[in-house]
Order: sequence, then C-alpha cells, then structure tokens
Amino acid sequence: MAKFELYERKIGVIVVSETASDNIDYICKQRNLRPFYYFFHGWAALDWYRGYDRTFLITPWTERKIQKTFFSANRIIGGLRQHRVLMLYHFAKLDLMNNWISTSAVCPAENVPIGEIAKQYQDQYPDIVDVINGLDLPKLFPGEDTARMSSCWLDQFDLCAESLVYHVTETVYTGRRLQLTEKSFKPIALGMPFVLSATAGSLAYLRGYGFQTFGEFWDESYDLETNDFVRAEKVAAVLKQLDDLSAQKKQELFQACWSVIEHNWNWFYHGGLESVLWPELTDMLDSIKTYLSR
Repeated sequence: MAKFELYERKIGVIVVSETASDNIDYICKQRNLRPFYYFFHGWAALDWYRGYDRTFLITPWTERKIQKTFFSANRIIGGLRQHRVLMLYHFAKLDLMNNWISTSAVCPAENVPIGEIAKQYQDQYPDIVDVINGLDLPKLFPGEDTARMSSCWLDQFDLCAESLVYHVTETVYTGRRLQLTEKSFKPIALGMPFVLSATAGSLAYLRGYGFQTFGEFWDESYDLETNDFVRAEKVAAVLKQLDDLSAQKKQELFQACWSVIEHNWNWFYHGGLESVLWPELTDMLDSIKTYLSR
C-alpha cells in the first residue's frame, strides 16, 4: 500500500500556465493531481518579441501622431475566442468600426460563419445576428487578402504607431481563471497603452508581474467585473469614450501615458519581467522536487 501511495503521488503532478482557475481545480479534483504553476506565456513573449527594441520598425512613442483610437486584431472568432464576435457587436453599435479592426467572416480554425457564432448571444442581445451579418466582412488590415496569423512576431507597426491604444482580445475570456498569452505583451513590446478583453482580474494579474496599467487615464473597473457580458460592455464603453475625444485630446492623452509606456517597455526588454519569471520557475521546479521526494 505504501509503495502504491508513493507511486500515485509521483504521477499526481500537473504543471499549468494559468492560475486561480476553476478548470484547473476541476481537473485536479477529478484526476487527483496537484498543480504547479509558472507563467509560460511570459517566457514565450520574451522569446518571440526579443530584439524588436533594437530595430527601426517601431516608431518611438515620442514621435507618434495619433490618428485612430484603437487597434484590434481578431483572426480566430470561434471556440474560446467567441467573445471577439461579442466585442465586434459592441463596436458596431457604438459606431467604432472606423478604427483599425480586423475580423474574419468565417472562423479559420473551425470553419463556422460569424453569424452562426453570434447566435449564442441572442438571448442577451436579440439584434446581434442582424448587426453582425450587416457588416462588410471580412474586415482586414491594409495590404491583407486574408486575416494573418502573427502570434509569434510583431507586425502592423504603422497602424499601431498611429493608434492611441491596443485593444487586446485574449484567448480566454469567460469563467474564473487567469491566463494571459503573448497577445497581452504585444502592446507592451510595441510601446502602446492597452485595454484588455480578458477574464476578470487580468489587469491585476499583469501588474503582479511588475507592469503598470492605465487606470490613471481611463476607467479600468472593467477588470473587476465578473459578469462576462457587463465586462464586455464596460470595455466597449471605455473605447467609445476615448473615441469621442478630439484629435488634440487623443494626442495629449497619449503623451500623458508615456511614462507608463516607458516603464512597461523597459520592464519587458531590460530584464524586469525575466527577474520575476526566473525565481517563479525555479521555485516551481524546486517545489515539484520536494513534493515528489516526500
């Protein structure tokens, strides 16, 4: 019996890249596993976006002329990413489609038309299918013939350089779980302010790794909202408020954000994030070793 219990304990380990997660709690309960966490996507972003701070591709934030309110890339719109269709609905209703927004007409990952995806939200928003189907889709960035996959590199430098904020539509949006991917590091690596469509608490999660967010400049209370529909509405309301600013006010607001942009840029590119990730990773590995040796 003692040998069996030791064997069971040794295989009862799972390494995870999300935390505060009902999904992980459920899996561990069902499989009798113990979770050990580290921020995998932090490491991935440091690898994928390394060296861009030494190129001419990213216009210095001190030289940018703001022309648009936000940039929002949304290639995959099915599965876990269906909330991107919900955000598109709010953009259309709030007359925000003049910004740099990309979206597919048919999900390239699941081959499902966007109108079919929208149907799941009809109880909450009865007109959503009509609104979505009434859009001229796909909506692509200049020079694209299809929505491009670019998770592991930075691109659209000119469009981002003229945008006030980067609207990140994360992979995971619903439920109790904290999992940010490389997507949330794109605006940081591009030297931009950001607004997140992600699970509740994601901004606080990011601040826990040493980054700063923009609550001094606009309402970030959406991050506290656990109702997924209300959170989407609050994110859209923030972008609408920014969009209603005059061109001069947008430029002034962007300049007011420079100190936060610079902090985040330096923290990402000059060792700050790595200085947090290394002890987290080594502590996780040491904890597994200690656990398995008991």
